[in-house]
Amino acid sequence: MAEGDTRTARTEAKFGQGFLTDIWYFAALASDLKPGKLARHELLGEPVLLGRSNKGELFALRDICPHRAAPLSAGRFHQEASGSTTVECPYHGWRFRADGGCAAIPSLVAEQAMDVSRIRVRRYPIAESQGLVFVWVGSDPRGLGEPTEPPLLFEGVVGGAPKLVDRMDFDAHIDHAVVGLMDPAHGPYVHQQWWWRSKHSQHEKAKRFEPREQGFAMVRHEPSKNSRAYAILGGEPFTEITFRIPGMRWEHVTVGKRQVLSLTCLTPVTETRTRITQIVWSDHPAFFFLKPFIAAGARAFLRQDGEMVNLQNQGLKYDPSLLWIDDADRQAKWYQQLKREWTASRREGRPFANPVEAATLKWRS
Repeated sequence: MAEGDTRTARTEAKFGQGFLTDIWYFAALASDLKPGKLARHELLGEPVLLGRSNKGELFALRDICPHRAAPLSAGRFHQEASGSTTVECPYHGWRFRADGGCAAIPSLVAEQAMDVSRIRVRRYPIAESQGLVFVWVGSDPRGLGEPTEPPLLFEGVVGGAPKLVDRMDFDAHIDHAVVGLMDPAHGPYVHQQWWWRSKHSQHEKAKRFEPREQGFAMVRHEPSKNSRAYAILGGEPFTEITFRIPGMRWEHVTVGKRQVLSLTCLTPVTETRTRITQIVWSDHPAFFFLKPFIAAGARAFLRQDGEMVNLQNQGLKYDPSLLWIDDADRQAKWYQQLKREWTASRREGRPFANPVEAATLKWRS
């Protein structure tokens, strides 16, 4: 391995730095991408144009025109004589196809020989699934390479459109956002509401975990008795909580034939900012009668986590060593192992081997 490659590998392995590549990232809700509209996003520190043509074709391109660096997202869709759709730069009208290739440079005259097909902007594979839009970020900065599999399908997407959607940006690297999301012991201290639990309502927990594709799951079980929010569902709810790299956590609750799916997607915007998107689907009648109260509770949870991230940043700016303990921090350790194995398997060109082993974890919360 060359010296430069060694430095890159070390950076990717260090907690709180670098990003996973050759993997799907949640980018937006399908409803965010209106036909005929372009939007500028930032993903892994790179500007990305996301758009949907009037014909429904999705575009994901690096949002920098190679001519004078104007954002392509400030331009518009253009209908070519061939019937295809391109994105037109607002500065000089250079046009780019969905595959990133340049289709036209209007300022050229007939006698000026220039092979515009050799000009490209980076194209990101993009896919729409279950009302969600995912972007595949490859390790090759030229945008070469294709996904080896489609985005994940989630069990429990029921009841039509999402019942709840909430977004918030955390001032944190995705690693810190992920471990905060899966931390089982902070609840009684950060999330203290009468309808959830108090600091004085703590019990010993023992939960069974199993490896799952590119992640792990707390296997289906009855919710803890001191988690009062489940009471609004009535009956005998059972829940399973799953995590998958690069940053998706979902809880699938069943109450008889009724279902609730609460999906949290973490999208790295930059090294120091992560977008959290919470999406809830359900066919349970509670979401018809109590939606305003459930939405207020979900927003409160997310903002309490955001406030704690801001407090944590006061210490993280000094780059301290972090102390991880078992069993409460085992999921955080698994996350780091999953990241290292994913990076190694991509680098070595071999199948991913999940390093997580089945275990029963115990903690008090």
